[in-house]
Amino acid sequence: MSVPEEPRPVLVLDFGAQYAQLIARRVRECHVYSEIVPFDDSVEALRARRPAGLILSGGPASVFEEGAPSIHAGVFELGVPVLGICYGQQLMAQALGGSVEATGAREYGGTDLAVREPGVLLEDLADHETVWMSHADTVERAPDGFRVTASTEVTPVAAMEDRERGLFGVQFHPEVAHTSRGLDVMKRFLYDGCGLLPEWTPTGVIERSVGRIRAQVGNERVLCALSGGVDSAVAALLVYKAVGEQLTCVFVDTGLLREGEPDQVEDTFGRHFRVPLVHVKASDRFLGRLAGVADPEEKRKAIGEEFIRVFEEVATEHSDARFLVQGTLYPDVIESGSRTAARIKSHHNVGGLPEDMRFELVEPLRDLFKDEVRTVGEELGLPPDIVWRQPFPGPGLAVRIVGEVTAERLEIVRHADAIVNEEVRRAGLASELWQAFAVLLTLRSVGVMGDGRTYAHPIVIRAVSSEDAMTADWARLPSEVLERISSRVIAEVVGVNRVVYDISSKPPATIEWE
Repeated sequence: MSVPEEPRPVLVLDFGAQYAQLIARRVRECHVYSEIVPFDDSVEALRARRPAGLILSGGPASVFEEGAPSIHAGVFELGVPVLGICYGQQLMAQALGGSVEATGAREYGGTDLAVREPGVLLEDLADHETVWMSHADTVERAPDGFRVTASTEVTPVAAMEDRERGLFGVQFHPEVAHTSRGLDVMKRFLYDGCGLLPEWTPTGVIERSVGRIRAQVGNERVLCALSGGVDSAVAALLVYKAVGEQLTCVFVDTGLLREGEPDQVEDTFGRHFRVPLVHVKASDRFLGRLAGVADPEEKRKAIGEEFIRVFEEVATEHSDARFLVQGTLYPDVIESGSRTAARIKSHHNVGGLPEDMRFELVEPLRDLFKDEVRTVGEELGLPPDIVWRQPFPGPGLAVRIVGEVTAERLEIVRHADAIVNEEVRRAGLASELWQAFAVLLTLRSVGVMGDGRTYAHPIVIRAVSSEDAMTADWARLPSEVLERISSRVIAEVVGVNRVVYDISSKPPATIEWE
């Protein structure tokens, strides 16, 4: 089987925007493949990637700041359509001879956009639309050859385009949900501006993944790091579809999993899918590796290294496999650091891998966002309870204990977590949440139980809504649900005398505490 041709990507040039990842996701929602690249990639490097279009993201800087990110004028001579968003539009105007001014007239939040003429991008919009603005500098005059297609009360050039050269700019943010017809604007750029078709589909993703895997693996044996979550499950089925019995799935019971998970994994993959499965019980080994380790980065790296060592032993014992499959996602790669994204945390299957690892990695999901993985999982026939299972960090409950991991603390957080999820399901809220879980703080607080003084741990309840985990909002759980969770945790979990609720969004917080 030959490898299907790779789609030409729409490249999102990241100028440090909090929405760069969201732009890439919105492009993919339009069934067009996108990738994020640093703003300072050379013109030659961009050309080598064969882009079908370029999108210049917004950014926190002012074009007038010393050292602010800039763009080479040659980018606009590549012969591919370009869309500038916010800061990206300002850079486009500045580079092509327009005028950008620091007028002092700032726009933040919902703004009325007056469409002067629809052009290409605004064809589906009414004469007035609500859009999301977040800027201080303003394009006062469009470059020669551009038509101004929209304005606001304080922004004379809220949208502009030079259709002949395929250059488009908007001062507002079409990628955010607060812009009512933003996705329509994105589609017009992709379909009409770039001449693309909506061909980035689950079927196409599966065909390309299977072809890539076969080309990479050949006749070699393969191990798959199977956790039971949707990421590793989809990765496993893609590889099984590609190479069949050359694959052996390895489920490592680290002792860091949620209540009932080991049995669920063995039942689903050992019996339901008939995928070759090795179940390694290694809880004592991981607890020993984590003894005395309190720093979250060290935890992640220790767990990542121990995973690899276990897999190396399994490979030697069972098949002497050369390849290791992992369910690494695109957000994992972004959050683990790049030239344009600071390292937020080392994911155990990205930043936590040891340098002397003997395996060659197979990562069929490395280019996908979580929602895309779920869609592919449905296409592959995974059951809904796996496809829509809440995301769970690779290091497991170890990063839901703030401090050193011990057997006693694991039992506390595991029991509390089970109560949280039981009550969320009971309230019919599970499908509305991205994640809901318990975090154990290893500090202690004073309480009173049974007329006696206690000195026990607090449990933090964390529940968030999100689309892809790149950003998240804390969930407004009903007070009666929180009350039931609190009452049950304090009454049923030994060692806990206080429950608090985390009302932080991401950013500035992350979803996990460590």
